[in-house]
Amino acid sequence: MKRVIVMGGGVAGLSAAHELVERGYEVVVLEMRDIAGGKARSFGMPGSGTLGRPDLPAEHGFRFFPGFYRHLPDTMRRIPYGSGNVEDNLVPASSLMLAQTGGAENFLSVKFPSTLLRSREQIEALFGATGGLSDDDIQFFVNRLWVLATSCDARRFDEFEKRSWWDFIGAGTRGAAYQRLLGRGLTQTLVAMQAERGSTRTVGIILLQLLLDLVEPGRNLDDWFRGRFGADRLLNGPTNDVWLDPWVAHLKNKGAEFRFGSAVTQIHLAGGAVTKVTVDDGSTYDLGGDHFMLCLPAERAAPLLHAGIIAADPTLAGVETLAAHHTEWMNGFIYYLHEDLNLVHGHTIYLDSAWALTSLEQAQFWSRPMSGFGDGTIRSVLSVDVSDWNTPGSAAITGSKPARACTGAELVDEVWFQLSEHLNDGPSPVLPQTFAAAYVDPAIVWDPALGANANAEPLLVNERDTWRYRPRATTAIGNLTLAADYVRTHTDLATMEGANEAARRAVNAILRADGKLGRCCVWPLQEPLSLRPFKAKDAVRYALGLKHAADP
Repeated sequence: MKRVIVMGGGVAGLSAAHELVERGYEVVVLEMRDIAGGKARSFGMPGSGTLGRPDLPAEHGFRFFPGFYRHLPDTMRRIPYGSGNVEDNLVPASSLMLAQTGGAENFLSVKFPSTLLRSREQIEALFGATGGLSDDDIQFFVNRLWVLATSCDARRFDEFEKRSWWDFIGAGTRGAAYQRLLGRGLTQTLVAMQAERGSTRTVGIILLQLLLDLVEPGRNLDDWFRGRFGADRLLNGPTNDVWLDPWVAHLKNKGAEFRFGSAVTQIHLAGGAVTKVTVDDGSTYDLGGDHFMLCLPAERAAPLLHAGIIAADPTLAGVETLAAHHTEWMNGFIYYLHEDLNLVHGHTIYLDSAWALTSLEQAQFWSRPMSGFGDGTIRSVLSVDVSDWNTPGSAAITGSKPARACTGAELVDEVWFQLSEHLNDGPSPVLPQTFAAAYVDPAIVWDPALGANANAEPLLVNERDTWRYRPRATTAIGNLTLAADYVRTHTDLATMEGANEAARRAVNAILRADGKLGRCCVWPLQEPLSLRPFKAKDAVRYALGLKHAADP
């Protein structure tokens, strides 16, 4: 068997190991932490468990699996769990709540099947439900989505890749509500990037996929055949319990070797090929193999791509640019409550929150009761993602400081304050006055000397004109492949789905190099067949140097 050294045990590394061991390769996974999963991992709130119960579950941020994901569910159904498989642990949400200050909460179903003929009307109704937008605002925004949906691929990769989402949706020419809700609020809560800097191609295409999931759940035939359709799917327990730990156990059973607490410190190159890597697990040693796959995030991969590697493949220089200039923060807060929190059976988007919040009450989806965690008294687990760390918070709690400059206590209190602003502004308050306990993602580390936070796990964001910096899974170094969220993929977003797709592409490169068959499936994003004539027409217009027919 040929040996593959997989550097990194996140979703990309686990996905690669899975595909490789199924094809008869010897696999060694090197992971610097003592746990697999990367940003997807869950963990316990230290010291919260009593009387033999596990600690209260915590995480980097809540996991969710949109309907357009295809690669990750395919892998999950190949991981045994009980009498079935891990995909059985995905359960559908039924609703989405759009919350604003001023009592303007709206609930949208995310389960009903529909037809494309109704899609435009339902999308208009979706944005009409946000409140504060004029009919002209809604029609204008939906027109921009239509232009994007019916544009040819060449226009998307050239014109739209280099154009900011803010500019494309005309936010600078619209009113304050349009800018706040559709320009900034929707963009940052969904993809954690500023609309002024985000690529129209990336932001727009992912938004279209999410909207198509809402109006046409189950549009993937695979989902229909298995009866698993839904725009929004969640795990029925803490991520490691119901997915990642069973995955690692399955891979070990298949023969994969995991070395936790093992950080790669150097990649050695000779004769145009990687010969070995240096590993630090408390002591230092070298490890050789036939193939080497780099599955680390950009900020950890860049220091390993030394001058010799860049000289052998200049396209890899872009990884340093991505790591240094094109990341944002999207980190989680967990609030534990003694009360049942009857919020919504799904996600809540706080459209006009200062720190671009989204939340999920997780315990309602879990098959194991919360009485089995912590001290047994917690009933609800409210997981909140914060996507804007640069906008000032409230004067009363933070002194108008942005999240980056707030202490842990200030962060916890300010996020709770913003949640309450949105949920307790009507006649019937939703949130209680206080919470039992709270936990901040440990990737956020307060530096008292600087008076600011550092983030050990930033998120890559696809800002405009950054596709050119992103390498392919294959490299000019024959036995070095890349599998991470910055690799060029159809998914084109820093997600678990993108990491899984990148791993499949890297494994296929190894199979090609070794002359083996049995390639991994890689699927493009699905778009309605009825749009193809419009895209074909736009391809002709684009070739002639004309703008899109529906552009004002």
